[in-house]
Amino acid sequence: MNHCNRFRPTPVNRRELLQRFGSGFGLTALASLMHDPAYGSEARQDLNADPRAGMANHGLHHPAKAISVIFLYMDGGPSHVDTFDPKPMLDKFNGKDPSEFFKVEATQFNNNGKMLASPWKFQQYGECGLPVSDLFPNVARCADDLCLVRSMVSEFPEHTFANYFLHTGSGLQGRPSMGAWITYGLGSVNQNLPGFVVVNGGLVPPGGLDCFGSGFLPASYQGSVFKPNGTAVANVQPLEKSAERQRSKLDFINELDRLASDQFGTNDGIESAIRNYELASQMQTAIPELMAIEGETKATQSMYGLDAAYEPTRIFATECLMARRLVERGVRFIELTCPSVSGDRWDQHANLKEGHENNARAVDQPIAALLKDLKQRGLLDQTLVVWAGEFGRTPFAQGANGRDHNPFGFTIWLAGGGVKSGTVYGQTDEWGYKAIEDRTEMHDLHATMLHLLGVDHTRSTFRFGGRDMRLTDVKGHVVHKLIG
Repeated sequence: MNHCNRFRPTPVNRRELLQRFGSGFGLTALASLMHDPAYGSEARQDLNADPRAGMANHGLHHPAKAISVIFLYMDGGPSHVDTFDPKPMLDKFNGKDPSEFFKVEATQFNNNGKMLASPWKFQQYGECGLPVSDLFPNVARCADDLCLVRSMVSEFPEHTFANYFLHTGSGLQGRPSMGAWITYGLGSVNQNLPGFVVVNGGLVPPGGLDCFGSGFLPASYQGSVFKPNGTAVANVQPLEKSAERQRSKLDFINELDRLASDQFGTNDGIESAIRNYELASQMQTAIPELMAIEGETKATQSMYGLDAAYEPTRIFATECLMARRLVERGVRFIELTCPSVSGDRWDQHANLKEGHENNARAVDQPIAALLKDLKQRGLLDQTLVVWAGEFGRTPFAQGANGRDHNPFGFTIWLAGGGVKSGTVYGQTDEWGYKAIEDRTEMHDLHATMLHLLGVDHTRSTFRFGGRDMRLTDVKGHVVHKLIG
């Protein structure tokens, strides 16, 4: 049947048709889509523009060293003096009152105990001789690929604000996350998957989903949360009994759109919405293919730890393998959250040894496998891997055997994506308490990440609240010494 001929005897416009079919609710949904600049006419890009470009449409400001980012978020704040920043002074003065040696700043709980030596030994690894603690025996073997930053600082000592700061460059709720900014500026190579994917291992950060949000950017740039099991995304499987039935529904929508075009002319908003419908349809094929991890070789699955005895290791192994597969498919920004272990996240206010060992056991093997797998596939050079928590921990005990939050100096590391491998940048004092050399702020980290992706952080902006906003606000400097 020809739908156009069917309607011609009593012409109606699109608004009337939607009102009759859905009492106006369909119109409300369409209006929402059309007013989102990601789909509607307000921000529709030129059809001749690069389809991979983000809405900012500025393209690369300079040659990029990295195409994608994998952000390994260590929820809770790992202790730098127990992982990548050894401090012999803690061994020498273990059990002494810290106030005898330096001014002790106010901490989250102010239950300050004595100086606390690390329960783990450090050894040097790789040709670079990088010291890594026994907590990370597998990551340690990738020492020559790591670029340690031992002089990170944060402005916030509390989880929620520090998480917002790490993820969005602001300690306040509601700002766009770095993943949203990056996809806004550059888009994604794969048009069948979201450009910003969060693989949630079970722990949503304090601060909630706003850590992955789009803030004042269009909602389409917020992180899409995948699970590391099953179908990864809810409702990705069609409800129709056959592909032909679903196709007929899409064809009918297209027929209605053509009818509207015949009567009123081409509308950019409608055309953009059509492309969104088609993308949703394509994801029904792309996501099951992404999740077909059983197609990986047994050796690869075992390398990541999918057969590990410890369940949190298996969960994070799946996350890391998914990250590699997402990078292969051109997804721009991937964040992995930690699995839940028996105890707390990396937030050991007590029982430091047991808690850190459980968390390290969950992530050590999968992270090392990810770095090795990316490298052997030729992907590490174009993928920036970032390992970070929201802050570090104190060199003195909280109570008897824990550590409190420490935003004054802590360690993160980067790998691949154009960074200078096998190096250490910055340092904390002899106690590991405060950054004293090459102090690196969160805005500097964000500026450097954008730079490696080919973006000038001062020129990727969005007009909001009467001024041009950016990820780094009015701060941030590219740390060129981190770049190879």
